[in-house]
Amino acid sequence: MRTLHSFGPEDTWALGAAIGRAAFPGTVVALQGELGAGKTVLAKGIGAGLAVTTRVQSPSFILVQAHLGGRLPFWHVDLYRVGDVSELEQLGLDELVEGDGVTVIEWAERLSEAMPPDHLQVHLEGEGNERAITIRGTGPRHRPLEEVDVC
Repeated sequence: MRTLHSFGPEDTWALGAAIGRAAFPGTVVALQGELGAGKTVLAKGIGAGLAVTTRVQSPSFILVQAHLGGRLPFWHVDLYRVGDVSELEQLGLDELVEGDGVTVIEWAERLSEAMPPDHLQVHLEGEGNERAITIRGTGPRHRPLEEVDVC
């Protein structure tokens, strides 16, 4: 586990970009934090690190956005409006997280039982522009992502 400090959206985005550059096929990133904590900013950075060519934005009303023009397929999922695991089955979340792309899941804490055992957990918390961002790889494949080099 590693905790980093962000002093503005640029820092949060840069961390995301570093994660995106280090991501591998099958990467699953579970973003956790309150409304406004920076989850979407981090997801935008991950998209940039993957060199996606489409605009990454909050998928709140779509639930899943596909970005297929980058180094790896990028699936951006928002669980804010999902009530239970059965809705995830309808979305095909298990197929996304077992695929060959990168799946970033906002509000992952809402359905933690649906997360694969090996994923990267990112918790954002703080006030104003300052954030403490805790990164934890929950299994051997994702543990190296804890040490991404933020340049």
